Amino acid sequence: MTYASPVFAHARPDILYDLQIVQNKFCRRAADAPWYVKNSTLHRDIELPTISKFMRDASERLFDIASNHPNPLLVEAVSYEPPPPHHFCRRPLSVLIDPPDELTIEVEKLIELNKMVTD
Repeated sequence: MTYASPVFAHARPDILYDLQIVQNKFCRRAADAPWYVKNSTLHRDIELPTISKFMRDASERLFDIASNHPNPLLVEAVSYEPPPPHHFCRRPLSVLIDPPDELTIEVEKLIELNKMVTD
């Protein structure tokens, strides 16, 4: 899943939500956390990014590497303008301009709060 994440990072949000559910269940099992522990707390404590955050980061790395590649065809493939948000066809670069999902926002807030407390 992580290998191909830049390719399907622009999938519909409900599909990514299903993957996030699976990741949350694995996190809960791995940490042996009770049912009442919030998913955002699990992600913060395990230091594991959410599916959408991981895919966004992987896509950014992919596009950064491809834009500096010596092959001009590859550079041309990644240097396009994404379609407007209301457009029905989503392209891979669209994932970089999408707003983060609610769980990712909450996890990032908790991580920032942890940094402030430890500093």
